[in-house]
Amino acid sequence: MTESNRLEAVIRTYENTLYRAALAILGDPHEAEDVVQEAFLRLWEKAPEFESPAHERAWLLKVAVNGCKSRLRSPWHRRTAPLLDSYPAADPEEQAVLEVIQSLPPKDRTVLHLYYYEGYQTAEIAAMTGWREGTVRSRLARARDRLRQLLKGEWE
Repeated sequence: MTESNRLEAVIRTYENTLYRAALAILGDPHEAEDVVQEAFLRLWEKAPEFESPAHERAWLLKVAVNGCKSRLRSPWHRRTAPLLDSYPAADPEEQAVLEVIQSLPPKDRTVLHLYYYEGYQTAEIAAMTGWREGTVRSRLARARDRLRQLLKGEWE
């Protein structure tokens, strides 16, 4: 398989996963698309060897998460507002949950998405984000508490 065919296969396999993670962290579809493109560009430039598909997926997610963190730190990001007033969802209840999740701080959205939507354990999230494992667990607990409080207020 040629290098370009391999890259196309990797893109088809992981583009949705990376996009969902970036969108959950950034909350902006255009920024999320840019982060995904940058992750695949980094894969093309570096051409690392992977032990397994799980290792490749984790590497790409780590690159995407780091790209999101960089964008969130940039002064330009702080001066802009998200373009969408609401996010697409299948039903009104799911829409409400998505909007509440998007109202959480980026670090909370990051741990929630990687844990619940991508299925990573706290040790794996710590390796991807550069945080300590205890920090990931405490952020996850606080994010759950914030989410619970916000959702309780929505349905009372």
